[in-house]
Amino acid sequence: MSAARIPLFPLNIVLFPARAVPLHIFEPRYREMTRHCIATQSPFGVVFTESNKPANVGCTALIQQTVKEYEDGRSDILTVAQRVFRWLRLHNDKPYFEADVEFVEDTPETPDPDQARELETLFRQCHRILYHVDPPAHQAGESFAYHVGSELPLDNPFRQNLLELRSERERQRSLIERLSDWKPQLQQREHVRAKATGNGHGKL
Repeated sequence: MSAARIPLFPLNIVLFPARAVPLHIFEPRYREMTRHCIATQSPFGVVFTESNKPANVGCTALIQQTVKEYEDGRSDILTVAQRVFRWLRLHNDKPYFEADVEFVEDTPETPDPDQARELETLFRQCHRILYHVDPPAHQAGESFAYHVGSELPLDNPFRQNLLELRSERERQRSLIERLSDWKPQLQQREHVRAKATGNGHGKL
């Protein structure tokens, strides 16, 4: 495992590697942080934070573009999530937190194609119920579990658990269990919505 000291950005979101994420920067300390990262072309770490308690595992993000700068100093940036890390020690000698982190890798394992196909089917079914279109294609080399976790409106604690798992097979298994339970609920909700819409047009 490699180690580094990086700025930390606590947010109420969970980033998965290889995902593009837009962020709105408004607090002065994080304006300073992003200026530093842009000037040095270095990443910062995003950690899911709830009730002022940061998760121990996060994901780095590299700023790809400043989309808009506002007159009051706020900005919209586009980032790409990169590497999963575990922070070891926090530092508060700057306006924003920094942390000593170690980067973590997945455990080497043989893929399970049957499991991946089962997850793909559930993913497609849930996505179509929610959005009435097929999901975006999975990019080669990207974790399929991270792709699914990013494209569906799953709760942040569950996403954080996915991020912390160091096995793609375990991540896929966890998603299969969640989506298997979730799909009937989505189907029922869609049935009720469709029935209500039909009644609104004078239909049974």
